[in-house]
Amino acid sequence: MRFIFTSIFLLLALHLSAQSIVQLEGQLKEAETPKEKMGLYIKLGEAYKGKRQYKDALSHAQKASQIASNLNDKGMLAQIAMLKGEINQIDRSYYKADAEFKNAFAYARQAGDMGLMAESTQKRAEVANREKKYRKASQIYEEAFEFFSDRSISKLSTDYDVLKEQLARDQRNLEKEKSALQREIQNLEKDRNRILGEKQDLERNQVQLVQKNQRATQQLSQQSEELANIEEEKNKALQQAQEVSEALEEKSSELKEMTKQQLEQQVLLQQATMDAQSAQMEVERNRNLSRMAIIIAGALIILALLIYGRYRSSRKAKKTLEEKNKVIEYERERSEELLLNILPAPIAAELKEYGKASAKQYKEVTVLFSDFKNFTKVAESLKPEELVKELDKCFKAFDFIISQYTDVEKIKTIGDAYMCASGLTDRRILPNNIVRAALEMQEFLEEYKQERIRVGKPYFEARIGLHTGPVVAGVVGVNKFAYDIWGDTVNIAARMEANSLEGHVNISEDTYKQVKYKFECEYRGKVQAKNKGAVDMYFVKQERKAIAV
Repeated sequence: MRFIFTSIFLLLALHLSAQSIVQLEGQLKEAETPKEKMGLYIKLGEAYKGKRQYKDALSHAQKASQIASNLNDKGMLAQIAMLKGEINQIDRSYYKADAEFKNAFAYARQAGDMGLMAESTQKRAEVANREKKYRKASQIYEEAFEFFSDRSISKLSTDYDVLKEQLARDQRNLEKEKSALQREIQNLEKDRNRILGEKQDLERNQVQLVQKNQRATQQLSQQSEELANIEEEKNKALQQAQEVSEALEEKSSELKEMTKQQLEQQVLLQQATMDAQSAQMEVERNRNLSRMAIIIAGALIILALLIYGRYRSSRKAKKTLEEKNKVIEYERERSEELLLNILPAPIAAELKEYGKASAKQYKEVTVLFSDFKNFTKVAESLKPEELVKELDKCFKAFDFIISQYTDVEKIKTIGDAYMCASGLTDRRILPNNIVRAALEMQEFLEEYKQERIRVGKPYFEARIGLHTGPVVAGVVGVNKFAYDIWGDTVNIAARMEANSLEGHVNISEDTYKQVKYKFECEYRGKVQAKNKGAVDMYFVKQERKAIAV
């Protein structure tokens, strides 16, 4: 099985190496179906990864992940998570890489992809070893061994058949892409042959014009020679007439007898003169024709040069237009990404279309609040720049964690408090992902705490609380507008956080009822909450392990 997956990745790598980033972007613009776009985003991510442009690689991988999530394609989500993990691993963002490989394992398990599950486990262990967390690496291997040891031989055989069929489908798809590329190459070859044919026709026409010009020049030369011969004959005739005239003067006595002969000679002389004039006119006409042929040839050459120049200028203008369109498209995508970083996608779309967004009510939304313990005390022991740096580091980690879950939306930060929510959509969503995100936040803060203790620096510890219930969501303000949520659910979630303990995730009874089959929870009893009285609360311990079938 490992060999099969290795072959697939080698084929993809060879296919990617044959295409430049510019070609892939061109194909992306022409792609019509989401699957085509998803495949091209993955190829662009691989290409940018090879060029060490990690930010662009992660951006394209994230777009592919969004499409795969919309298509609910767990197999592709696993492969894309592996790609993002490899990019973060190369970029030495080990915490992000571990999270991505962990996601890849979860998606591969849902898709039944044993090969990717094994590979993601191996990658997680490599990341742990890189960070010198050998106990964590050992724990990862033990959990993987437990999981894979429970798999039966029949299941592995079935998975192998499924993977074999998937490989065959992928091979057929690659053949189709290859055929499409070959057809495109053939069309380009036809265009090239057509242009070469037109060029050869133009060269042949030019050669024919030159040959006609040479023939006209030869005819003019021949006619000039004939005219010279006629002139010579005329001179001879004049000389003979002169001789006759002298003879007549000498022999005036014989004038009468030779009158008839003299008249005949005069007639011949007049005929010769007329012939000479006709030849002169013919030479002049041929000279005019030659000039006209030279003018026509020059006009054709100038016309060809003008056509070629226009062709070159049109190509240059087209290239300039394409470059400007690329810049416009890039800026448009950047503006959309910035807008989506501020607002949820449906709200952003409504604002772009109508210029405003109406408030909406949602029945089941899970709100998360986190707050750092003894923040003021820690802040007093740090310089302002260092305080902002550490706070930014923690909030960036929180942003990255919730970005792994499409149904979790960041709302805002208030000082050292962080607020996000899940379920801000028209369809019902269980709060499983936002609870996972809360556990991952505490896991990050624990690792952060150990590192700060090691270097002798103060550290942050957070209380996290969650509650599920109805809220109203909307955009407020005109300048620097903000997306926010309101309702008693928000207040109760804040009480859950206030009554939590550092390093723990505290949830309400309403949230517990929806996640109790997914997470192991510890009942705390009824706890007094400000302005709410006694409220049932639970600590989330860990996610329940899936039982292998």
